[in-house]
Amino acid sequence: MSSSNKRPPPTKIELIKVKRSLVVAKSVYKILEDKRDVLLKNIDEMIDEAGKARSEMSEPLSNAYRSLFNAYMSIGSSKLESIALTSPSHIDVDVNVKVVVDVRIPTISISEKEIGLNYGFADSDSKLDDATQMMRLALPRILRAAEYENSILELARSLEKTQRLLNALDYVIMPGYNESIKYISSILEEREREDFSRLKHVKKVLERKR
Repeated sequence: MSSSNKRPPPTKIELIKVKRSLVVAKSVYKILEDKRDVLLKNIDEMIDEAGKARSEMSEPLSNAYRSLFNAYMSIGSSKLESIALTSPSHIDVDVNVKVVVDVRIPTISISEKEIGLNYGFADSDSKLDDATQMMRLALPRILRAAEYENSILELARSLEKTQRLLNALDYVIMPGYNESIKYISSILEEREREDFSRLKHVKKVLERKR
């Protein structure tokens, strides 16, 4: 409804419609502002949690790689690669969805069922067992860190979309409504002045005829 677009019809009904639209736009703006504030608060909190999660996974992951290196040195690369080829290439996970400020975020956790060692003891030694157990301890923490990282990305996308809508309302839609209200009001006021002038003239003519 900017001045570069087609002017709205300067009628009282149109003025009422535009004023109502402006009220709705202001209400939507307030809702979006509140949403933006909550999104920012959640993002800040998740950034802190993501930092903690990364710290918590760092030591177990380092221990797992250290144990894996020790196993490599102990049983050799050929046997280690042979065992790796017989190991499952995936793990069972439980995937759920949580909603944060109307943003759907997947949550991932490793299945709670007990997983045994899937290689023979004759082909291995305690160092590989240690590496396997260490990695299984690290995996839930890796998933936790990944979940926070993904949550931050999803909330950031929603924040960006919310900010675009706020900008559209703030710089285009609401100024357009205000401009239309000003335009229609000025036309109606001018018509009222003209009608008043005509009535005065008619009144004078009638008085002279008497």
